[in-house]
Amino acid sequence: MNTPEKKSKLKKLHSRNRHITAYNFEKLCAVYPALTKYIKPNKENEPTITFSDREAVKALNKALLKTYYDIDYWELPKENLCPPIPGRADYIHYIADILGEKFDGVIPRGKDIKILDIGVGANCIYPIIGNYEYDWNFVGAELDYESFKNAEEIVKKNSRLRNKVDIRMQFNPNNIFKNIIKQGEKFDMTICNPPFFKSNQEVMEQTMRKLKNLGQKSDQKPIQNFGGNNSELWCRGGERLFITKMIKESADYRNQVKWFSTLVSKKENLRILETVLKKERVRDYRIVDMQQGNKVSRLLVWRF
Repeated sequence: MNTPEKKSKLKKLHSRNRHITAYNFEKLCAVYPALTKYIKPNKENEPTITFSDREAVKALNKALLKTYYDIDYWELPKENLCPPIPGRADYIHYIADILGEKFDGVIPRGKDIKILDIGVGANCIYPIIGNYEYDWNFVGAELDYESFKNAEEIVKKNSRLRNKVDIRMQFNPNNIFKNIIKQGEKFDMTICNPPFFKSNQEVMEQTMRKLKNLGQKSDQKPIQNFGGNNSELWCRGGERLFITKMIKESADYRNQVKWFSTLVSKKENLRILETVLKKERVRDYRIVDMQQGNKVSRLLVWRF
């Protein structure tokens, strides 16, 4: 099972990303032996897992979090999103670069930096990575109660996260920042992985395409390897409407937040979102391309 850490031609991750090289399954299995049963050889006789198998992906995530981020407890309900960790880490490293611009490229570290994660999810993945890499403090906002409770449990059962990550419940689905950002509270950056789809039908169509690419037969029952409940995956109007609402609401918190940001999955949404930003008279905005394998996403960042 010896897998030397070699550069992958497909991955174009951030230079500080711990996962820029191929997965070292020997190392991961040594740290988290439960991963071993999911390992099998690929066509080149190199060890891998079946990425259409949710339990295999979950075991890989547990191994990555324990090996690289000092996380001993990480459990998820079956219906919740099981995130691809390399891509999530990229988001954190790119916002670190933006925060470092104020300090001549030196990335600010420590508890004085405060990040707000909109839609932290049951997995709590961004606070886990951001706190480990840069020792930042996080607030995670969550609309779904079960996801909120699960994220709280992850924080409570990992001593490194306690007193550094605060999970807050958003009780009003019409609000994004309101009732989460407290009066007088300051944040250096907000981050968000928004619901990408307009309906559950769109989710299933995308799932079928993804599983076909992963080699699952079209007549098999579709299983979402990364999972995801409704609030994580879709909302009325999809990501374009959600982000438009986020931009407009962000104007009310211009004096409490230095930078706002969100992922944008669909490139065709950028032109409309840029129009919204200009209408709200933002002082500065950026579009950062991010790529993991064949998947390309964009990071939209703005400030007033």
